[in-house]
Amino acid sequence: MALRLATAAGFAALALSVTACQDGSMSGGVPLRALTPVPAKTLALMAQKGMATNDPILIRAYKKEAEMEVWKRGAGGQYALLKTFPICRWSGQLGPKTKQGDRQAPEGFYTVTPGQMNPNSSYYLSFDTGYPNTYDRANGRTGNYIMVHGTCSSSGCFAMTDESMGELYALARDSFAGGQRAFQFQSYPFRMTATNFAKYRNDPNATFWKNLKEGSDYFEALRDEPRVNVCGTRYVFGGQDVAAGSCSPKVDTLVAEKRSRDNHDIAELVAKGTPATRVVYDDGGQNPVFRPQPPASTLAFANLTKKDEPDAPYDPKEYARHHLGEVSRPESLAAGEREVEIDAKGRPVMLAAAEAPIPTKAAAAALKAGSDKTKPGSVVAKKEAAPEPQKPARVMVADADVDSPSYTKVLGSLFTGKAAPVPATPSADAATIPAVAAAETVQPPTKPGKPVHTAHAVTAPVVTGAVGSKAKTVAEPAKAGKASGGHSSPAAKAGSSKEASAKDSSVKDVSAKATAATPKL
Repeated sequence: MALRLATAAGFAALALSVTACQDGSMSGGVPLRALTPVPAKTLALMAQKGMATNDPILIRAYKKEAEMEVWKRGAGGQYALLKTFPICRWSGQLGPKTKQGDRQAPEGFYTVTPGQMNPNSSYYLSFDTGYPNTYDRANGRTGNYIMVHGTCSSSGCFAMTDESMGELYALARDSFAGGQRAFQFQSYPFRMTATNFAKYRNDPNATFWKNLKEGSDYFEALRDEPRVNVCGTRYVFGGQDVAAGSCSPKVDTLVAEKRSRDNHDIAELVAKGTPATRVVYDDGGQNPVFRPQPPASTLAFANLTKKDEPDAPYDPKEYARHHLGEVSRPESLAAGEREVEIDAKGRPVMLAAAEAPIPTKAAAAALKAGSDKTKPGSVVAKKEAAPEPQKPARVMVADADVDSPSYTKVLGSLFTGKAAPVPATPSADAATIPAVAAAETVQPPTKPGKPVHTAHAVTAPVVTGAVGSKAKTVAEPAKAGKASGGHSSPAAKAGSSKEASAKDSSVKDVSAKATAATPKL
């Protein structure tokens, strides 16, 4: 009893030294809102699960799903899920916080003591997550006062609404009063499932997330709080050997089995073709229960947000009634999240319709040799058949450092925030040119040793002339004599030489010469 009273007294005294997201409001005594009891519905849920109000807690947060779980440790020593709270606002992107002012909500394993509880926060109530911890400092990360607080405004914190924060605060306060010296706060980018790791396997943060999963696996397999150590620049998780400072702890059998199952499932999902993706936000996200829903979709929305685990449901109607207060950057919330497919190096990939392939030397020779339509089986004769539509092909987007304009054109406003350029609408004549005719277009010469960027081809001025029912393409009027593959008539050659000497020829003259240079079919 003496320990509990001392802990409670220390909690009340030290709480006055903490600020919420640097709000700086610490005048006066402890407000009544910090003494509000746990709601009756939550107390009834505790009784149903065999939990006591003073039992220790552990909190887990998931940014992508915008959820925060409160777990309680029972008499048997294992933790069980008590309740899930939807997160009203978190800022930044998936990934750890690295520096002051980056608006990133942190990811990692943190410790919250009574001294980190803030009853006088400008954001109703709050507690400091403990960022930066030993791991963050070992990796050169900066920043401070990253909180879990009320309202719905975030600049690197987890904003829960005042109602939810009041309940979270009360649960932590009662656990401290019961003798818990500190509780663990686990912050993740998303739920540590095989499906998510298959999808986000190529994300630049994938190595860090795999390290976090080691701690998550320990907790989920044993339902016990993992001891956390930092060796070099990595987390190390385990039991008493980690608490004693071991950097090579023994892995429990149940933990090893879970990791093996997950790794098998990840490999199977990748083998089945699960695309590697990256999630991009304008500035963080929000649980959908806080977004206005039309009455007609209330039932569908409730079914959408219903949890698979019966132990952790939350009613969308209950949280829709919460007073949100100030909502930070609502325009960013409206933009939502976007999933972008990426390659093994984390660069974006796009699916585009394949353009006509550039002919090889052998194909070009076949086109020249077969320009006479009278030859059976010639390439020109086969042009009569309508070309089959090309299947979509995967085109790699150039790296932003190599080709910034192209990168911007492809991704549009995805990373830059600028509107994507509107592609020009092709003319009706250009749309009717067959793929084979496009292949016959003379390509401008390239300098030796300079690679040809086929993904971003520059189209030269094109002049088309009708020959029978077919269209012929001349890429460079000065080379009209070569456009037919070497089968030009003397008249065409004469016209070509005149054309070379006349710099101010009109488009109409070029079209006539191009028609004369074309062999009759």
